[in-house]
Amino acid sequence: MTVPEAPLEETEFGLAASGDGWFVVNAREAHWVRRPGRGDSVPFEGKTDFPQIGVELYALGPGEPIGMYHWEANQEDFLVLSGEGLLLIEGEDRPLRQWDFVHCPPGTKHIILGGPCLVLAVGAREPADPWGGYSVDEVALRHGAGHDRETSDAEEAYARFPPPEPARYQEGRLP
Repeated sequence: MTVPEAPLEETEFGLAASGDGWFVVNAREAHWVRRPGRGDSVPFEGKTDFPQIGVELYALGPGEPIGMYHWEANQEDFLVLSGEGLLLIEGEDRPLRQWDFVHCPPGTKHIILGGPCLVLAVGAREPADPWGGYSVDEVALRHGAGHDRETSDAEEAYARFPPPEPARYQEGRLP
């Protein structure tokens, strides 16, 4: 069996895979997402879905969180490609620097904040009910990456942030 190459479609925001198959895309040319207050990201899936793992690149400014402090029913892993950040994990904070790898087994409460930094995130996609949830944590609240009540509703957890917007690569976001 030969796996076909997925076509890359030029959108007004950059290249995005528009079908199933293998592909190669440069992050500077890919479709980005501007997430006000939470940095920029590259969801490499494009218009396709990766059924087994999610892979996303995050460019975070000082203090910008990847998301809100949470736990997931599936494994998540992170690699700091450049810069420095801060890991909030199980009620503690830990500094991160280039090439630090963070492994979060299922159920680990965590989030990463920029210092600034560039982080590659990988997460399993095994269906789970519940998927996870947003936990109340004093350390996360102190850093502006927490929610004041337990919830599994993303809209509630992210209500204070403007909605993400499609964007082109912004010069200087990648080393």
